[in-house]
Amino acid sequence: MRQTNGINRNDLKFFTPGVIIITIFACLGIFSIIYRLIFGLGAATNLDGQYPWGIWIGIDVASGVALAAGGFTSSFIAHIMHRERYDVITRPALLTALLGYTFVAIGVMIDLGRYYWIWHPIMPSMWQGNSALFEVGMCVMLYVTVLYIEFMPIVIERFLGKVNFPGILSILNHTTEIILRIFNRFLSKSISLFIIAGVVLSCMHQSSLGTLMAIVPSKLHPLWHTPILSLLFLMSAFSVGIAMVIFESILASRSLKIPFETPVLSQYARYIPLLLWIYLFAKVLDMVSRDSYVYLQHVTLESSSFFLEMVLGVISPILILSSRRLRKKVPWLFTGAALTIFGVLLNRINVFVIGYSPPYATERYVPSIMEILVTVGLISCIILLYRFFVFHFPVHHAFKGKHYEG
Repeated sequence: MRQTNGINRNDLKFFTPGVIIITIFACLGIFSIIYRLIFGLGAATNLDGQYPWGIWIGIDVASGVALAAGGFTSSFIAHIMHRERYDVITRPALLTALLGYTFVAIGVMIDLGRYYWIWHPIMPSMWQGNSALFEVGMCVMLYVTVLYIEFMPIVIERFLGKVNFPGILSILNHTTEIILRIFNRFLSKSISLFIIAGVVLSCMHQSSLGTLMAIVPSKLHPLWHTPILSLLFLMSAFSVGIAMVIFESILASRSLKIPFETPVLSQYARYIPLLLWIYLFAKVLDMVSRDSYVYLQHVTLESSSFFLEMVLGVISPILILSSRRLRKKVPWLFTGAALTIFGVLLNRINVFVIGYSPPYATERYVPSIMEILVTVGLISCIILLYRFFVFHFPVHHAFKGKHYEG
């Protein structure tokens, strides 16, 4: 029985007890989505005229976009800054971003009352250049397209020279090989342009998500409302993008029984404290200039959530990841990355859900069980698809030989 990189290719099963549980959650989420699409938002959610959005926007979209930032941050560092030693983690980051943004688009469609009109932004007659939401929509659509193009070399590598359609379809083998070689030649010469375009588009819509809430000062709590909200969103996206790559890499290594990329990840994590220091400095300076710190004097849901966000999500990962000794230990490295992710996730929830308060609301929004199941189901689907692609495509370099060679 052949071994590849010291790992038996039959050692790993796709369905483990944990994966089966995730599959059940995915099925529950898909059922909830179908129920929402058939019976409408009113029947499936606790949304109304006062709260037109909830966790589907706060978590599935706003948080999902931020957590999928690993694609553009890793591409920026590895290819634009020419830090080639990080190439080994670029493909997994690209896959995470691809799946993340794909399901962000699905989340937006589910949240739309008339979801069947989601194609309207691509019609020039319906463009509105003064709309922050229009910029977000267009940038996300274009970036999703760029991500699929960036992923094409991985698909080509998987099938080039191995096309073998069965039966009558075998007449297409030669033609398909030619097409794959043409695409491979084109992408090898132009992929840098798509990488640059992806970084630019990501920076645009990451910041524009902040602009969406910067234009509603009467509805957003002063602890988070600021004219520089778009800048804060962009800075936090850079830090969480790096953290997500580390988080995903450690989890994937443990799940797939492949070696940890500790030397690379430890070096990669050095950027997080620097970015978080810049973010923290900008946040404190902004609060002092606007006197918004006065809202921390009283114990409220908003002030408690703000303290949790800053202490656990910003200060703690700075302290952990600033230590070279701790960065070299997988548990601490994982903890620092997880806390960074928690901080940005809570920040987006604070801005879009907890800190959002309509002027005439009579009660606070609480998500329905259907809303929770949809969110959990979408996350579960991302995990399952990630596992599928890793099993069948050359994503993780240490895992390649197990399934891609004859």
